[in-house]
Parts: sequence; C-alpha cells; structure tokens
Amino acid sequence: MIDKIRIYFMGAGKIAVPLLQTLAGAESIELLGIGTQVDQRAGRKKQFRPTPVGQFAVENKLEADKIESVKASGFMDKIRALDLDFIVVVSFGQILRQELLDIPGCCCLNVHASILPEYRGASPISAAVLNGDVESGIAFMKMDKGLDTGDVYKILKMPLQGNEYADSLEKKLGDLAAENIVETLEQIKNGQLLACKQDEKQATLTSKVKKDDGEINWSLPAEKIEAMVRAYHSWPGAYFTLQGKKGQIKLNIIEARCVKDISGEAGRVLQADKKALIIACGGEALEILRLVPQGKKEMSGPAFLNGHRLSAGTKI
Repeated sequence: MIDKIRIYFMGAGKIAVPLLQTLAGAESIELLGIGTQVDQRAGRKKQFRPTPVGQFAVENKLEADKIESVKASGFMDKIRALDLDFIVVVSFGQILRQELLDIPGCCCLNVHASILPEYRGASPISAAVLNGDVESGIAFMKMDKGLDTGDVYKILKMPLQGNEYADSLEKKLGDLAAENIVETLEQIKNGQLLACKQDEKQATLTSKVKKDDGEINWSLPAEKIEAMVRAYHSWPGAYFTLQGKKGQIKLNIIEARCVKDISGEAGRVLQADKKALIIACGGEALEILRLVPQGKKEMSGPAFLNGHRLSAGTKI
C-alpha cells in the first residue's frame, strides 16, 4: 500500500477554493487540516464574513482553523504534531516564518498566480490584466523567508486574450492549479521534480491593491482606464464621481470600450444620450457600457442618463 501524502492546507482567497476541493477528494492525499484567516467585516452592514476558503469548509462540513497569527505557539505546536509532508499555501495572506517553513518533511509549497519571477507579491492577477499581458500562469514554488523568492518546481502558462477580468482570470488560474496540484505533490515527494532558482534580474514586485487604486484619472489613455475596469473587478472597482441631487455620487464602471475615432479634453463628456455615454481621456475616449451608481443596481450608460442630467460638454 502506497503511503498517502500528508498535508496541511493554508488559504483564504477564491483562487484557493478549487485546490482545496481537489485535495480534499484526492485518494493519494491525506488532508490533515485546513487553515484560513479569521472572519472579517464586509458589506454595507459590516457583518463578519468568512474567507472563501472558510465558507467552502462550512458548506462541505470541513473543519477550518481560523488563524489569527501563524506565529502563535499553539498553532506551531499543532503543525509539528501532524508529521506533515507538505504545507500547501494558496493566497493565504500571512508571512510564514522560517520555523514554520522547516516543519514539513518535503516543503511548504506555495501556489502563486504568476509566471515567477514576474509579479511577486500580493496582486499578480490584477497586474497582468492592468498591463495587458499576453499570458499569465501558475507557479508551484518552494517557500523561503522571502516574498515569493523561493525555488520554483513547475510553471504552468495560460494565454490571455486581452479582455479578461481579474475575478474570472482568478477562477481560471485556480482551476489550472487544481488540475495539477496532486501530480505536482506526488512528483516532488518521489524526487521526480526538482526546484530551480529564480532569475533575480527578471523579478518584478506587486503590492496589495488599495481602494484608491480604482479611482479613475481621466488624463490616462482610454486603453489604460478600460484595463483598470477589468483589473479591479470586482474590488475595488474602477470608479469616478459626479455631482448628484444630494451630493457626490460614486459610479463604478463594470464594462467599457475604447473609442478610437474621437477625442477631446480629458474628462470632458463627448456624448450623453440614448445611444451612448462617452468620455474623453488622455488619449482617445471611453464608452461606458455598464456601470453601478452608488446604492443602485447595475445598468447601461444610457439608462443611467435617464435619471441623471449629464450633457455633452460637461467636465468630470
């Protein structure tokens, strides 16, 4: 009888869910525990909500540790007692210190959503969409004390079409990683897969996306703003504000397209009628196809104009 691979899974974000689902159902895997972040307040009512991994665990009657700090002695003692082959880390959100990295018999394996050493850090998917990359991918990496600097076991690449939204790309990359995670763990444990050092000269770094990153600067080219719409969907969104009847109203753009045959002063409304809502940018113009006004449901650009007076020539 072949010994099962003993793992502890640590994850929080949506990309981690398909991997957890695969590992939980794999015959060659013994899933000895799940760790995720503590519940956080979210939504208008600021109610506590579990992470996507925490929610998956609840729905599938799996026990998940809500880890306030991986440095806590109680957590460290628990992990030591499990006699692990791997700790698998996917979009977890806490730095693992060396003491924890040294516990598994094989390694702590990080699943990172980029073609390392490109886009180390917290927001590789948004960065790939924002920069109009022609491909993205998944890296299976042996964790070290640096930020995504460890040796890489395997890279899986995925071509991009240039119209991807960050949230849908995250799902595709999560599915790609899930399809390959069990085989990768087996190959590493059996010595069939060796890790290679990253080329530090090619390394780039991403930072955590902040709410203010989504605020639109109309002096940017239309192509860049349209990429923001997709890169920051569904959070924080690409947004701008207008003066409404009761003060400033925030408008979150859901879908837009570049209009190459017209231009004007950046931020100037070029068309606002039953056919289209078009705003001039630093280069070319942007047609707003779908948007969400603050406190309202998603609607088309022209539908928004039905309830809000906005005319061509207005400067935003």
